[in-house]
Amino acid sequence: MTPHFTILGRGKAGRALASALSGAAALETHESNPEGPVLLAIPDSAIEKYAAKFAGRCVHMSGSLHIGGVPSLHPLTSFDGSARDWSGIPLAVTGMPPNVILDAFISLGFIPFNLPPNLKPLYHACAVMASGHAATLWAAAESILASSGIALPGRGLIGLAESTLEKLKQRGKGGITGPFVRGDSDTIQRDRQVLPEQWRDLFVELGEMTDREIKEKKAPVKEPKNPLREGCPYEGQSLQTQEMSLYCDTQQAPAQVHSCIISGKKWNAR
Repeated sequence: MTPHFTILGRGKAGRALASALSGAAALETHESNPEGPVLLAIPDSAIEKYAAKFAGRCVHMSGSLHIGGVPSLHPLTSFDGSARDWSGIPLAVTGMPPNVILDAFISLGFIPFNLPPNLKPLYHACAVMASGHAATLWAAAESILASSGIALPGRGLIGLAESTLEKLKQRGKGGITGPFVRGDSDTIQRDRQVLPEQWRDLFVELGEMTDREIKEKKAPVKEPKNPLREGCPYEGQSLQTQEMSLYCDTQQAPAQVHSCIISGKKWNAR
């Protein structure tokens, strides 16, 4: 098969994509000077240089960096150098990448969405929080256990991590559990005291953030104030004697009717 474009960079991302595309893309080193469309699978620090070299026919893969006039594609996944099942993985698209490269990503299961340039750093920071930082916390927990002489059998913390992600997938924030969610202050303080000193404050800070997230989710939605009921002689009566019914799409300008069950009459409400 004749390659349709070139992947520049033999790192984990470049190797994984080239393997998955099975000859549809050529894999080359930084020193190459290929013709046609080029996918820059290289470190952020080198993108500006190579984007100038392949001006008008390249796309880079940085999730944070934006260079005016240079489109980017950022797969929201972690590459390990091998082809994987990427079905349903978001693909952040900024600018207008060459169709042949975008179509190649879509053929691998990635789902494209538009990411404005000004939101790229925020998007990438959240990706780091959900992936790199989460992995750091997991690795730290495993290290603390090991240094304390606790050797978990079987799959260790992996099963806990997987079940947590599964609950988040199914229930969103409602899937978050633990002593901070329960408000178990005694357990929180007991746990904090036995952690290595450098982790104690972070343990509480993250837990308090968890608590705030849950409270925001559970906060009751305030009902809108009843509109003025024009002409109703029983204005101001308790809701036990009056009722309000909505009969239109609330996404449009709502038309409301007040039904007074005392008099049996109806009035338009604005």
